[in-house]
Amino acid sequence: MFGFGKKISEDENVYAPVTGEVIPLDKVSDPVFAQKMMGDGYAVEPNASKIVSPVSGKVTMVQGHAVGLKRFDDLELLVHIGIDTVSLNGKPFTTAVKEGDIVDAGDDLVTVNWDQVEEAGLPKTTLVLITNTADKLESITVHYGPAVAGQQLGNAKARRD
Repeated sequence: MFGFGKKISEDENVYAPVTGEVIPLDKVSDPVFAQKMMGDGYAVEPNASKIVSPVSGKVTMVQGHAVGLKRFDDLELLVHIGIDTVSLNGKPFTTAVKEGDIVDAGDDLVTVNWDQVEEAGLPKTTLVLITNTADKLESITVHYGPAVAGQQLGNAKARRD
């Protein structure tokens, strides 16, 4: 799955990172995310514990509560699991990838113990953010509503400079 020499698929589609209800960013409780200060994207109110890659790309960062990905067209995405979950110091998260891995959309990234997140009083909202929106994103289309992890939700097109 994460084999050496594997090429990144040239797939412009975006996928659900977790089973749940896909919502627009402006519905997220945290204003930093809701106002798209960290980039455009979408969120999911999860009802499952397995987080999968929302795109095909290279893993650029793994911090338990967050995984960075870089797509073939240089769009940079951040999968942020829960809100304010950095304060949990990685405890509820079991990662399946490491920096440098090449993943396909739908590949496992992280498994979450949501009970620990809820016990800490933190929202489970999981976000997919395009962190270089201002420089690289031309458009993003997402279909909101119920979704299954790995289900295609729409696409994100990068600017071709």
